[in-house]
Amino acid sequence: MNILNGTIFLLLEEGELEGNMQTAGVNLREPFINHHRQSGRLDFLALRESVGVQRVLLPASSRIRFTPRIRSVGIGRYGAPVRCSSHGNTEAKLNFESDEPERSAQPYDVPEMTIPDRWDVVGLGQAMVDFSGVVKDDFLGKLGLSKGTRKVVDHEERGACLRALDGYSYKVTAGGSLSNTLVALARLGAGYNLEPALNVAMTGSVGSDALGDFYRTKLKRANVHFLSQPIPGGTTGTVIVLTTPDAQRTMLSYQGMSSVIHYNEALEAQIASSRVLVVEGYLWELPETVEAISRACERARQEGVLVALTASDVSCVNRHREKMWDVMSQSADMLFCNADEARALLRGDEKLRPRVAAELLSRCCPLVSVTDGVRGSYIGLKGEVSYIQPSPCVPVDTCGAGDAYAAGVLYGFLRGVPHIKGIGNLAARVAAVVVGQQGTRLKEEDARELAFSLPAFTATSEVLPVSQSTSS
Repeated sequence: MNILNGTIFLLLEEGELEGNMQTAGVNLREPFINHHRQSGRLDFLALRESVGVQRVLLPASSRIRFTPRIRSVGIGRYGAPVRCSSHGNTEAKLNFESDEPERSAQPYDVPEMTIPDRWDVVGLGQAMVDFSGVVKDDFLGKLGLSKGTRKVVDHEERGACLRALDGYSYKVTAGGSLSNTLVALARLGAGYNLEPALNVAMTGSVGSDALGDFYRTKLKRANVHFLSQPIPGGTTGTVIVLTTPDAQRTMLSYQGMSSVIHYNEALEAQIASSRVLVVEGYLWELPETVEAISRACERARQEGVLVALTASDVSCVNRHREKMWDVMSQSADMLFCNADEARALLRGDEKLRPRVAAELLSRCCPLVSVTDGVRGSYIGLKGEVSYIQPSPCVPVDTCGAGDAYAAGVLYGFLRGVPHIKGIGNLAARVAAVVVGQQGTRLKEEDARELAFSLPAFTATSEVLPVSQSTSS
């Protein structure tokens, strides 16, 4: 029996990387990603409709039973390239073709995307793969985790948490706050209403591992170009998101290569060829990237490129407030934050009202949006504030609401909605659609409906922002 060592992805037509396979009548439950060479083993990342990542010994040409139809198959990190031929809805045959991996810049046979001369939006952020599951409070206690916090972990701590998730339902997605915004923007701007499609891209760092391939592939399938090449021998960052029944989220972040972002000629060229640069606030957590952020924003301003910042997380703002404030006040044209993050930036207490926060912040950064949950949101434009009523919905999952709101603001701006009130109403509607579903990503069919309703958001009377580079 010839057993090879590698990693396989089976990508579904719809949805994310998921698991809980049965092979030869044995239920494979151990959730673990093995990044180490182990002779005679095949690390298998299974896909189905419930539970996570699996490891299993398989011989060459094994038959694997599964429920959904296979879309395509990737290439093993430590072994032979693998192809899979589908046999109906129930099984597939794996064929190992050689002893050496054959990596390419375009994984999983996704068609190459045409590189435009100019980008509408380039996002600079963390490229992280998310493991998201629902757990009880005692699960957190067993791992010594404080509910509602975000903790940076090492490789061993990540592995321990994934093993503890055995038996729980969880999903694996190409995650990250910025990628949520960019995917929503690309789907809204897919070319409806006889408008040209928006060109959306992201730059960051992923490793040359299977999760890095997965991340880049998922973005490309959402029409978001991932401009950075994988780092040879590197590992891709991950975030484990544990949600308890009270809807609080506890996050464990493994940085991997996502902490390595350098300012170089490639990034400089990408910025110069864009209309808007969006910088993710989580990058301030990474000391190696702070200089790159500052230089990128300075370069954008020199080129007349609008700069948008996301605050990302109140604890992140509290830790890095001064550096974030310097970039915001000197280079940024737009700021996306929630009420707590706005207060943290202003060093205010709970008595500081979101409207006042939006007014004060917009005197330092031309356009500021401050979301306040079910109470609505505020958009400040150079000291003048517009209140945006929340769009009605039946809330299902609030995770990703702020990311969707930011996408709505950017979309309205890029499509030329002439009024702040109209842009805000559109953004509130996009956020409401995401809140009314399970998951953080705006679905294509919802994006299409929202795009066709764009004219309804233009009948108000505000003015649009002006770049700091031309107004100061």
